[in-house]
Order: sequence, then C-alpha cells, then structure tokens
Amino acid sequence: MSKTNFEFLDALGQIARDKGISVETLLDALANALVAAYKRRPDAAEEAVVTIDPESGEIRVYGQELDEDGNVIREWDDTPADFGRIAAQTAKQVILQRIREVERDMKYEEYAGREGDIVTGIVQQTDNRYTLLDLGKVEALLPQAEQVSYERYEHGARLKAYIVEVRKTTKGPQIVVSRSHPGLIKRLFELEVPEISNGIVEIKACAREPGHRTKIAVWSNDANVDPVGACVGARGARVRMVTTELRGEKVDIVPFSDDPAEFVARALQPAKVKEVLLDEDRGRATVVVHDYQLSLAIGKEGQNARLAARLTGWHIDIRSESELAEEAAYAQADWAEGEWVEDESGEMVWRPAEGGETVSAEQWAAGEAEPDAGGGPANADAHSDGEAPDAEAKAPAAAAPDAEGEPTDAAAAPTDAEATVPTDAEATVPAESADMASVVAEAEVSVEAEPEG
Repeated sequence: MSKTNFEFLDALGQIARDKGISVETLLDALANALVAAYKRRPDAAEEAVVTIDPESGEIRVYGQELDEDGNVIREWDDTPADFGRIAAQTAKQVILQRIREVERDMKYEEYAGREGDIVTGIVQQTDNRYTLLDLGKVEALLPQAEQVSYERYEHGARLKAYIVEVRKTTKGPQIVVSRSHPGLIKRLFELEVPEISNGIVEIKACAREPGHRTKIAVWSNDANVDPVGACVGARGARVRMVTTELRGEKVDIVPFSDDPAEFVARALQPAKVKEVLLDEDRGRATVVVHDYQLSLAIGKEGQNARLAARLTGWHIDIRSESELAEEAAYAQADWAEGEWVEDESGEMVWRPAEGGETVSAEQWAAGEAEPDAGGGPANADAHSDGEAPDAEAKAPAAAAPDAEGEPTDAAAAPTDAEATVPTDAEATVPAESADMASVVAEAEVSVEAEPEG
C-alpha cells in the first residue's frame, strides 16, 4: 500500500467517523463521480466503470463494450496516467457534497417518524412571522399561527413544543412545531404522570383554548387507581408542572364516563349540575342548574360551557331552574289565535283565526276592540302563528262590555287620560312585517289602567 493511498483511506475513515457516514457510502459516491470525470476525456470509452480497492485504495478505470441487451462482452483497463490528480480534485468535491446529502437524509430520518412527539429547543430568533428553535442538529420552525397569544419567547429561553409536521427540502428537513396544539397537553402529562405513559390512565378527550384554559377527560384501566388524582399528583405537583410549562394556563381534569349525561355534567365542573336532558337525534344536551350556579356553569364569556361542548361533542344549552319555570308557565298560557295582516290601505290589522271583524293597532292599543265568537284578540300576547311572543311584546286585550255598556273588568278599560295612543310616527308599521310582537314593540304602546271609581 502506498503512502498516498494510505493517507487517502485514513482521511476517508476519519470523515466517515466524524459525520456518521459509512466508508462504503463514500467510496461508492466517489466511484460514480470518477466515472463522470473520466467520460469528459476525449479518448474515453463510451461505457466505463471505476473500482476503488477498500484495502489498498487503488483506483482503476475499466472500459466496457456492451451488446444490444446491455451485457458486457469486452472489458479492458483504461486508467489514464494522470488519473490520480483528477481523482484528488473530484474526491474533494464529491465527498463534501455527499456528506451534506447524507447529513440531510440522516436528520430527516431522525425526525420523520416523530410527528406528534414533543421536543425541547432553545429560542434562537423571534420576529412577527415565526420563531426558530435550536433542537441541536436541526432547527425547528414555530409559525405565528402555532404560537400562543400573549406569549413572549426570549432569546436563549428553553421551550417545549409539539411536532406538527416534518418536511423534506433541498436544504434539509424543516420541522414545524406548535405551542397551541391540544396534543401538547397530552404529551406534557405523559412526561409528568407515569400512569399515563404506562397505559394505566388514558386521556380520552382534550379541549383547549391556548393561553387561557384547558379541559381534559381521563379514564383509569385499573379500578384501584384514581385517574384524576394521578394527574393532579401530591398537593397538585404534577398538574402544577404542566401549568408552569404552559405559562399559567389553567387545566381542568375531569373523570371520563361512558354515560353521555354523566359525562356532560362532569365536563361542566366546577359547576354543580342538577339535571341533564339529552336529545340524541339533534345532538343537544339541555343542562339544568340552580340559579346561583348559572354564571359558574357558563363561565367567563361562555368559556366553561364552550370547552365542555368541545370535550363531550354535545351542543350544550344551560338553563336555570327559574328560567325553566317561567317557560313552562308561558307555554301553558291561553293565547288568542289569529294573525296580523295588511289591509287594503296598507295598515296592519289583527284578523282572528275563526273569522270576525279585524282590529287595527290603534283600536288594540286604545282598548276599543270587541272580541267576538270568532276568537278575537283575547290575549295581547298572541302573534301571527298562534305561539307566545316575547314578554316585552305583550299588549293588553280589550275588555268585553256587559249589558249596561260598562267594562266587566275596570282595570282592562283605560280612560281617555290614561290611554296613550301612538302618534303617526310611532304607529308606522312596516308593510313586510307580519309579526305581532314587532308591530306592538315598534308602536311603543304603553297602557296603564286603574279601576274606575
């Protein structure tokens, strides 16, 4: 073995050890490059192959003659006299290029199968578009869309992030990470709670509003292990570590249940639920709570109810006891049947469902209407489709006179001084509106009646 070849192989082995590349890979890349360099010579054979002896480092070029099927029918040694100089120049370029390619491939293979994993990086650069995290061998990209609002990433700070995507580019792998993904919560709990990493406790569902609050539903496969207690830890140590990493984001841990009604009730914690009514066809859950628990169940700006709906997958409608009682009484009221229609003059009038004379808005407001057997406006809460309008749209019904021409209910017949008749501007009714509630509300009718002496 010559001194030159010995130094060549020694240098090649050193590069392979430092870069983590096999010597065979480097030799193969160098042989392919030498073939291309050989074919650029004017007297080169059309087909050639270069061999490099891994023991001695000797380089040989063999010209080849092929038949129509591509089989070698003749081969001869065609190594140029100055091929050593050509090989040295080519080797430098090829080895450097091959090293870069192999390093890129190795970095990509290292992170290609790690989507959904958690990594720790050091903040290198931050601007209004993205933040770069140094993961050691590669850099990770934290886009603005994957960041948490109000979080500020200082240069040199250590940060945990969730791998969303690994892209293969010509400049190497591009790793996209996230701080707002719900999967970050699950991975952080796996790091802090051994029962989750061992499979004893499972995180069944997770709902998150990044930077504000998170709800997770946990389940235990062992009856002797409390899933909530395992995630909270002694004196809240485990969940406190997760909250600290999330920079103060609150985490609610609720037990999972196979019963949808029970799961919905638990998801609304810390509020106490009295009853849950499920409409499985529409996917809606009506939750009844005590009056003093209503604001707690809804949460600040509806946050608690919104997270509970995401966690359970049900559309949640929260009602208090007093609201249900008022709705029940409202639904049982006796309503007049009819509708508001537009007459020939363009004025809105009340038409009873069973026939009879129509009543104008002024007559209705002044109490001059006389109900007949046709089902006139017996209750001012009636509207076009016969259902109860909102309480704000109610108007008093006219009292039926008795035989002497006096109202049977003195309170129902306002005097001229007490009856407020709307002006022309106030009584203007849109032609396209047929809803009694909107007509009365726009008329702003105010009737205050007192019993006559």
